[in-house]
Amino acid sequence: MIPIISIVGKSDSGKTTFIEKLVPELVRRGYRIATVKHDVHGFEVDREGKDSWRHKQAGAHTVIISSPTKVALIRDVEKDLRLDEIRDKLVQDVDLILSEGYKKDVQPKIEIFRTEKHKELLCTKEDNLTAIVSDKEFDVGVSCFFLDDIKGVTDFIEKKFLKSKGEEEITLKVDGRTVPLKPFIRDFLLGSIKGMVRSLKGCEKPKKIEIQIEGE
Repeated sequence: MIPIISIVGKSDSGKTTFIEKLVPELVRRGYRIATVKHDVHGFEVDREGKDSWRHKQAGAHTVIISSPTKVALIRDVEKDLRLDEIRDKLVQDVDLILSEGYKKDVQPKIEIFRTEKHKELLCTKEDNLTAIVSDKEFDVGVSCFFLDDIKGVTDFIEKKFLKSKGEEEITLKVDGRTVPLKPFIRDFLLGSIKGMVRSLKGCEKPKKIEIQIEGE
């Protein structure tokens, strides 16, 4: 399952600037990163009069813009999606999701704090606060890093949230719900499925295997 980390902080704490520095360091280490920006006020991603804007105004539920180098999806939703819903429905083929905001979501959080801007932290360990990035040290039971210690924060994320790139992973979903796997079951499924697939002609060295079963 793709791990999610929310970069949170009060207004003007420097969340966007921090993400701008963190993403290149993660990418330099070979990871594929997706970012999610939370905007409670809504947004528009296309200019009035453009073809995709006209498609949406005509009543399309989903509009996809595709080019040789980029693809974008605009889709109606009935509620403000949780981060795990965004991940499970819309994100794939990345190693980590970084969100900006989502302070009320249950995902692990790294808070950006500047003494010149704020007097107290926004989150606590009960909010799943996992680290603080600040210009002062805190003793609240979580890891602390200085604002310019991008390498240290990246090391922390890599150790705590990112598995070895050579480690195999298997995810079981039943009726759209992810089912946790005990180590014995995980190893059994991995070995059995890979063994059967490798016995098929043309499938001797699979890199990714997907199985979907529908119906009773």
